[in-house]
Amino acid sequence: MGSSMFSKNKNNLVALLFGFFSPLAVAQVARLPVIVAAVEERTLNSDIQALGTLQANESAQLTSPISATISRIHFDDGQRVAAGEVLVELTNREQVAELEEARVALDDARRQLQRTRQLVDNKFVSAQELDGRQREFEVAQARLGAVEARLADRLIKAPFAGVLGLRQISIGTLLSPGMPVATLLDDSVMKLDFSIPETRMAQLRPGLGIIAVASAFPERSFIGSIVSLDNRVDPITRAIRVRAELDNEERLLRAGMLMSVSVASAPRQTLVIPEEALLPLGDKQFVMRIEGSSGALHAQSVRVAIGERLPGLVEITSGLALGERVVTHGGFRLVSGQPVLIKAEVAAGESVRPALNAAATP
Repeated sequence: MGSSMFSKNKNNLVALLFGFFSPLAVAQVARLPVIVAAVEERTLNSDIQALGTLQANESAQLTSPISATISRIHFDDGQRVAAGEVLVELTNREQVAELEEARVALDDARRQLQRTRQLVDNKFVSAQELDGRQREFEVAQARLGAVEARLADRLIKAPFAGVLGLRQISIGTLLSPGMPVATLLDDSVMKLDFSIPETRMAQLRPGLGIIAVASAFPERSFIGSIVSLDNRVDPITRAIRVRAELDNEERLLRAGMLMSVSVASAPRQTLVIPEEALLPLGDKQFVMRIEGSSGALHAQSVRVAIGERLPGLVEITSGLALGERVVTHGGFRLVSGQPVLIKAEVAAGESVRPALNAAATP
Protein backbone atom coordinates (compact mmCIF):
# COMPACT_ATOMS: atom_id res chain seq x y z
CA MET A 1 0.00 0.00 0.00
CA GLY A 2 2.84 2.38 0.88
CA SER A 3 4.49 1.67 -2.47
CA SER A 4 1.23 2.35 -4.34
CA MET A 5 0.76 5.66 -2.51
CA PHE A 6 4.37 6.72 -3.36
CA SER A 7 3.85 5.87 -7.04
CA LYS A 8 0.63 7.85 -7.17
CA ASN A 9 2.23 10.92 -5.56
CA LYS A 10 5.20 10.64 -7.92
CA ASN A 11 2.91 10.61 -10.97
CA ASN A 12 1.02 13.60 -9.64
CA LEU A 13 4.31 15.49 -9.15
CA VAL A 14 5.49 14.72 -12.69
CA ALA A 15 2.14 15.82 -14.08
CA LEU A 16 2.33 19.03 -12.06
CA LEU A 17 5.84 19.81 -13.30
CA PHE A 18 4.96 19.16 -16.94
CA GLY A 19 1.83 21.23 -16.55
CA PHE A 20 3.76 24.12 -15.03
CA PHE A 21 6.24 24.31 -17.90
CA SER A 22 3.79 23.58 -20.72
CA PRO A 23 2.90 26.36 -23.19
CA LEU A 24 -0.69 26.34 -21.95
CA ALA A 25 0.45 26.87 -18.36
CA VAL A 26 2.75 29.73 -19.37
CA ALA A 27 -0.04 31.36 -21.33
CA GLN A 28 -2.27 31.23 -18.25
CA VAL A 29 0.29 33.08 -16.08
CA ALA A 30 -0.69 36.67 -15.36
CA ARG A 31 1.09 39.25 -17.48
CA LEU A 32 3.75 41.07 -15.49
CA PRO A 33 4.03 44.84 -15.98
CA VAL A 34 7.38 46.02 -17.37
CA ILE A 35 9.05 49.14 -18.71
CA VAL A 36 10.90 48.72 -22.00
CA ALA A 37 13.29 50.60 -24.25
CA ALA A 38 14.08 50.17 -27.93
CA VAL A 39 17.56 49.34 -29.19
CA GLU A 40 18.86 52.60 -30.63
CA GLU A 41 21.71 53.60 -32.91
CA ARG A 42 24.08 56.25 -31.60
CA THR A 43 27.25 57.93 -32.84
CA LEU A 44 30.06 57.37 -30.37
CA ASN A 45 33.09 59.60 -30.44
CA SER A 46 34.63 58.75 -27.10
CA ASP A 47 38.37 58.33 -26.73
CA ILE A 48 39.80 55.04 -25.50
CA GLN A 49 41.17 55.33 -21.97
CA ALA A 50 43.79 53.05 -20.43
CA LEU A 51 46.67 52.84 -17.99
CA GLY A 52 50.16 52.03 -19.24
CA THR A 53 53.67 51.43 -17.96
CA LEU A 54 56.77 53.03 -19.42
CA GLN A 55 59.90 51.18 -20.41
CA ALA A 56 63.07 52.34 -22.10
CA ASN A 57 63.59 52.04 -25.82
CA GLU A 58 66.51 49.69 -25.10
CA SER A 59 67.52 48.12 -21.80
CA ALA A 60 70.55 46.01 -20.86
CA GLN A 61 71.79 44.51 -17.62
CA LEU A 62 75.57 44.79 -17.95
CA THR A 63 77.46 41.71 -16.76
CA SER A 64 80.88 40.12 -17.11
CA PRO A 65 81.32 37.10 -19.42
CA ILE A 66 84.25 35.79 -17.34
CA SER A 67 85.47 35.49 -13.75
CA ALA A 68 87.97 38.25 -13.02
CA THR A 69 88.80 41.05 -10.60
CA ILE A 70 87.88 44.67 -11.35
CA SER A 71 90.94 46.87 -11.82
CA ARG A 72 89.33 50.13 -13.04
CA ILE A 73 85.84 51.69 -13.16
CA HIS A 74 85.15 54.46 -15.68
CA PHE A 75 81.58 55.52 -14.81
CA ASP A 76 79.48 57.04 -12.02
CA ASP A 77 75.86 56.59 -10.99
CA GLY A 78 73.45 58.04 -13.56
CA GLN A 79 76.17 58.88 -16.07
CA ARG A 80 75.35 59.16 -19.76
CA VAL A 81 77.65 57.13 -22.00
CA ALA A 82 78.24 56.64 -25.71
CA ALA A 83 77.99 53.35 -27.57
CA GLY A 84 81.23 51.37 -27.24
CA GLU A 85 82.53 53.40 -24.30
CA VAL A 86 84.65 51.36 -21.85
CA LEU A 87 82.93 51.19 -18.46
CA VAL A 88 84.94 48.60 -16.51
CA GLU A 89 88.42 47.11 -16.90
CA LEU A 90 89.26 43.69 -15.45
CA THR A 91 92.73 42.45 -14.52
CA ASN A 92 94.55 41.49 -17.72
CA ARG A 93 98.30 41.14 -17.06
CA GLU A 94 98.37 37.53 -18.20
CA GLN A 95 96.40 38.30 -21.37
CA VAL A 96 98.66 41.27 -22.21
CA ALA A 97 101.71 38.99 -21.97
CA GLU A 98 100.00 36.37 -24.14
CA LEU A 99 99.17 39.08 -26.67
CA GLU A 100 102.80 40.17 -26.95
CA GLU A 101 103.92 36.57 -27.32
CA ALA A 102 101.31 35.93 -30.03
CA ARG A 103 102.39 39.02 -31.97
CA VAL A 104 106.04 37.96 -31.89
CA ALA A 105 105.08 34.47 -33.06
CA LEU A 106 103.00 35.90 -35.90
CA ASP A 107 105.85 38.18 -37.04
CA ASP A 108 108.25 35.23 -37.03
CA ALA A 109 105.80 33.06 -38.99
CA ARG A 110 105.36 35.86 -41.53
CA ARG A 111 109.14 36.20 -42.05
CA GLN A 112 109.54 32.43 -42.43
CA LEU A 113 106.73 32.35 -44.98
CA GLN A 114 108.24 35.18 -47.04
CA ARG A 115 111.72 33.54 -46.98
CA THR A 116 110.28 30.18 -48.04
CA ARG A 117 108.44 31.80 -50.96
CA GLN A 118 111.75 33.25 -52.21
CA LEU A 119 113.43 29.86 -51.91
CA VAL A 120 110.60 28.20 -53.83
CA ASP A 121 110.92 30.80 -56.58
CA ASN A 122 114.64 29.93 -56.85
CA LYS A 123 113.89 26.18 -56.77
CA PHE A 124 115.82 25.65 -53.51
CA VAL A 125 112.87 24.14 -51.55
CA SER A 126 109.75 22.26 -52.53
CA ALA A 127 106.21 23.61 -52.72
CA GLN A 128 105.36 21.16 -49.94
CA GLU A 129 107.57 23.08 -47.52
CA LEU A 130 105.87 26.30 -48.56
CA ASP A 131 102.49 24.79 -47.67
CA GLY A 132 103.82 23.96 -44.21
CA ARG A 133 105.02 27.54 -43.67
CA GLN A 134 101.62 28.84 -44.83
CA ARG A 135 99.86 26.65 -42.25
CA GLU A 136 102.19 27.86 -39.49
CA PHE A 137 101.42 31.47 -40.43
CA GLU A 138 97.65 30.85 -40.36
CA VAL A 139 97.91 29.11 -36.97
CA ALA A 140 99.83 32.11 -35.59
CA GLN A 141 97.14 34.45 -36.94
CA ALA A 142 94.38 32.40 -35.30
CA ARG A 143 96.23 32.33 -31.99
CA LEU A 144 96.63 36.11 -32.04
CA GLY A 145 92.90 36.50 -32.74
CA ALA A 146 92.02 34.22 -29.81
CA VAL A 147 94.28 36.17 -27.43
CA GLU A 148 92.78 39.48 -28.58
CA ALA A 149 89.28 38.09 -27.98
CA ARG A 150 90.22 37.01 -24.45
CA LEU A 151 91.69 40.44 -23.81
CA ALA A 152 88.51 42.12 -25.12
CA ASP A 153 86.50 40.08 -22.58
CA ARG A 154 88.44 42.01 -19.93
CA LEU A 155 86.67 45.22 -20.99
CA ILE A 156 82.98 45.83 -20.25
CA LYS A 157 81.63 48.34 -22.79
CA ALA A 158 78.32 50.11 -23.36
CA PRO A 159 76.43 48.25 -26.13
CA PHE A 160 74.47 51.41 -26.99
CA ALA A 161 74.26 55.05 -25.95
CA GLY A 162 72.18 55.72 -22.87
CA VAL A 163 72.10 56.43 -19.15
CA LEU A 164 73.53 54.13 -16.48
CA GLY A 165 71.75 53.21 -13.28
CA LEU A 166 73.25 52.80 -9.83
CA ARG A 167 76.71 51.24 -9.73
CA GLN A 168 76.68 47.80 -8.12
CA ILE A 169 80.43 47.07 -8.04
CA SER A 170 83.71 48.46 -6.67
CA ILE A 171 87.39 48.20 -7.58
CA GLY A 172 88.70 44.86 -6.36
CA THR A 173 85.35 43.11 -6.70
CA LEU A 174 85.68 39.59 -8.05
CA LEU A 175 83.12 39.32 -10.83
CA SER A 176 81.64 36.02 -11.88
CA PRO A 177 79.78 35.39 -15.17
CA GLY A 178 76.30 36.95 -15.05
CA MET A 179 77.01 39.11 -12.00
CA PRO A 180 75.30 42.53 -12.52
CA VAL A 181 77.51 45.57 -12.94
CA ALA A 182 74.90 48.24 -13.80
CA THR A 183 71.77 48.78 -15.86
CA LEU A 184 71.98 50.74 -19.11
CA LEU A 185 68.86 52.36 -20.59
CA ASP A 186 68.31 54.16 -23.86
CA ASP A 187 65.76 56.74 -22.73
CA SER A 188 65.81 58.95 -25.82
CA VAL A 189 62.48 57.35 -26.76
CA MET A 190 60.18 55.64 -24.28
CA LYS A 191 57.89 52.70 -24.97
CA LEU A 192 54.45 52.80 -23.36
CA ASP A 193 52.62 49.47 -23.07
CA PHE A 194 48.91 49.35 -22.23
CA SER A 195 45.90 47.06 -22.71
CA ILE A 196 42.73 47.77 -24.68
CA PRO A 197 39.53 45.62 -24.67
CA GLU A 198 39.27 43.42 -27.74
CA THR A 199 35.95 45.09 -28.57
CA ARG A 200 37.88 48.29 -29.40
CA MET A 201 40.64 46.53 -31.33
CA ALA A 202 39.21 47.47 -34.73
CA GLN A 203 39.72 51.15 -33.86
CA LEU A 204 43.47 50.74 -33.31
CA ARG A 205 46.24 50.88 -35.88
CA PRO A 206 49.93 51.80 -35.97
CA GLY A 207 50.39 55.54 -36.35
CA LEU A 208 47.29 56.46 -34.32
CA GLY A 209 48.07 59.33 -31.95
CA ILE A 210 47.91 59.11 -28.17
CA ILE A 211 48.10 61.55 -25.26
CA ALA A 212 49.67 60.36 -22.00
CA VAL A 213 49.83 61.98 -18.57
CA ALA A 214 52.02 60.97 -15.62
CA SER A 215 51.15 61.71 -12.00
CA ALA A 216 54.67 63.13 -11.57
CA PHE A 217 53.82 65.83 -14.15
CA PRO A 218 50.03 66.30 -13.88
CA GLU A 219 50.03 69.55 -15.85
CA ARG A 220 52.05 68.11 -18.72
CA SER A 221 50.74 66.06 -21.66
CA PHE A 222 53.10 63.83 -23.60
CA ILE A 223 52.28 63.19 -27.26
CA GLY A 224 53.08 59.88 -28.95
CA SER A 225 51.77 57.33 -31.41
CA ILE A 226 50.96 53.63 -31.54
CA VAL A 227 53.76 51.59 -33.13
CA SER A 228 52.48 48.02 -32.79
CA LEU A 229 49.79 45.68 -31.46
CA ASP A 230 50.40 42.30 -29.88
CA ASN A 231 49.79 39.21 -32.02
CA ARG A 232 47.23 37.75 -29.60
CA VAL A 233 44.36 38.67 -27.31
CA ASP A 234 44.67 37.61 -23.68
CA PRO A 235 42.07 34.82 -23.26
CA ILE A 236 41.50 35.73 -19.61
CA THR A 237 41.22 39.52 -19.71
CA ARG A 238 39.97 39.67 -23.34
CA ALA A 239 42.32 42.57 -23.94
CA ILE A 240 45.13 43.18 -26.40
CA ARG A 241 48.50 44.70 -25.54
CA VAL A 242 49.33 47.90 -27.40
CA ARG A 243 52.72 49.63 -27.62
CA ALA A 244 53.18 53.34 -28.23
CA GLU A 245 56.31 55.46 -28.37
CA LEU A 246 56.85 58.83 -26.70
CA ASP A 247 59.69 61.21 -27.46
CA ASN A 248 61.76 61.88 -24.34
CA GLU A 249 64.10 64.61 -25.53
CA GLU A 250 63.86 66.42 -22.19
CA ARG A 251 64.56 63.15 -20.31
CA LEU A 252 61.60 63.70 -17.97
CA LEU A 253 60.09 60.24 -18.37
CA ARG A 254 61.57 57.23 -16.60
CA ALA A 255 61.13 53.50 -17.00
CA GLY A 256 58.45 52.02 -14.74
CA MET A 257 56.30 55.16 -14.52
CA LEU A 258 52.53 54.70 -14.64
CA MET A 259 50.74 56.85 -17.22
CA SER A 260 47.12 57.55 -18.11
CA VAL A 261 46.62 57.03 -21.83
CA SER A 262 43.99 58.53 -24.11
CA VAL A 263 43.73 57.17 -27.66
CA ALA A 264 41.84 59.27 -30.18
CA SER A 265 38.83 57.35 -31.50
CA ALA A 266 37.12 57.97 -34.84
CA PRO A 267 33.31 58.49 -34.73
CA ARG A 268 31.37 55.24 -35.19
CA GLN A 269 27.75 54.13 -35.41
CA THR A 270 26.76 51.52 -32.85
CA LEU A 271 23.76 50.07 -31.01
CA VAL A 272 23.00 51.03 -27.41
CA ILE A 273 20.49 50.12 -24.72
CA PRO A 274 19.91 51.41 -21.17
CA GLU A 275 22.40 49.91 -18.74
CA GLU A 276 19.51 48.84 -16.49
CA ALA A 277 18.45 46.27 -19.09
CA LEU A 278 21.52 44.08 -18.49
CA LEU A 279 21.04 40.89 -16.47
CA PRO A 280 24.52 39.59 -15.56
CA LEU A 281 25.00 35.88 -14.96
CA GLY A 282 28.58 35.05 -14.05
CA ASP A 283 30.80 36.56 -16.73
CA LYS A 284 27.95 36.61 -19.28
CA GLN A 285 25.36 39.31 -19.98
CA PHE A 286 21.69 38.74 -20.84
CA VAL A 287 18.64 40.90 -21.56
CA MET A 288 14.92 40.20 -21.72
CA ARG A 289 13.79 40.91 -25.28
CA ILE A 290 10.11 41.55 -26.04
CA GLU A 291 8.67 39.15 -28.61
CA GLY A 292 5.22 38.31 -29.94
CA SER A 293 2.35 40.34 -31.34
CA SER A 294 0.30 43.02 -29.63
CA GLY A 295 -1.83 41.52 -26.89
CA ALA A 296 0.32 38.38 -26.69
CA LEU A 297 3.72 39.77 -25.80
CA HIS A 298 6.25 37.74 -23.85
CA ALA A 299 9.85 38.13 -22.66
CA GLN A 300 12.67 36.05 -24.12
CA SER A 301 16.10 35.75 -22.48
CA VAL A 302 18.86 36.67 -24.97
CA ARG A 303 22.61 36.63 -24.43
CA VAL A 304 24.38 39.78 -25.62
CA ALA A 305 27.95 40.97 -26.04
CA ILE A 306 28.67 44.43 -24.71
CA GLY A 307 31.28 47.00 -25.67
CA GLU A 308 31.85 50.44 -24.26
CA ARG A 309 29.93 51.65 -21.22
CA LEU A 310 28.64 55.21 -21.16
CA PRO A 311 26.69 57.08 -18.47
CA GLY A 312 23.36 55.21 -18.32
CA LEU A 313 24.03 53.36 -21.60
CA VAL A 314 25.90 50.31 -22.78
CA GLU A 315 27.06 49.44 -26.28
CA ILE A 316 25.73 46.19 -27.77
CA THR A 317 28.10 44.48 -30.20
CA SER A 318 26.00 41.36 -30.82
CA GLY A 319 22.73 39.70 -29.80
CA LEU A 320 20.25 42.48 -30.62
CA ALA A 321 19.04 44.35 -33.69
CA LEU A 322 18.05 47.98 -34.18
CA GLY A 323 14.48 48.67 -33.04
CA GLU A 324 14.06 45.57 -30.88
CA ARG A 325 12.69 46.24 -27.41
CA VAL A 326 14.25 45.11 -24.14
CA VAL A 327 12.98 45.19 -20.57
CA THR A 328 14.65 47.89 -18.48
CA HIS A 329 12.63 47.49 -15.27
CA GLY A 330 11.08 44.25 -14.06
CA GLY A 331 13.48 41.94 -15.88
CA PHE A 332 14.70 40.13 -12.76
CA ARG A 333 11.16 38.82 -12.13
CA LEU A 334 10.84 37.30 -15.58
CA VAL A 335 11.62 33.92 -17.10
CA SER A 336 11.78 33.12 -20.82
CA GLY A 337 8.27 32.88 -22.22
CA GLN A 338 6.74 34.98 -19.42
CA PRO A 339 3.78 37.06 -20.70
CA VAL A 340 4.31 40.76 -20.11
CA LEU A 341 2.31 43.96 -20.10
CA ILE A 342 4.21 47.02 -21.30
CA LYS A 343 3.36 49.87 -18.95
CA ALA A 344 5.76 52.40 -20.52
CA GLU A 345 8.52 52.76 -23.08
CA VAL A 346 11.53 55.04 -22.60
CA ALA A 347 14.34 56.10 -24.89
CA ALA A 348 17.90 54.99 -24.22
CA GLY A 349 19.46 57.41 -21.74
CA GLU A 350 16.07 58.94 -20.79
CA SER A 351 15.07 59.17 -17.13
CA VAL A 352 12.66 56.41 -16.16
CA ARG A 353 11.21 58.23 -13.15
CA PRO A 354 8.15 59.60 -15.03
CA ALA A 355 7.55 56.14 -16.49
CA LEU A 356 7.83 54.52 -13.06
CA ASN A 357 5.40 57.04 -11.59
CA ALA A 358 2.98 56.42 -14.45
CA ALA A 359 3.30 52.65 -14.05
CA ALA A 360 2.55 52.93 -10.34
CA THR A 361 -0.65 54.90 -11.01
CA PRO A 362 -3.72 52.55 -10.97
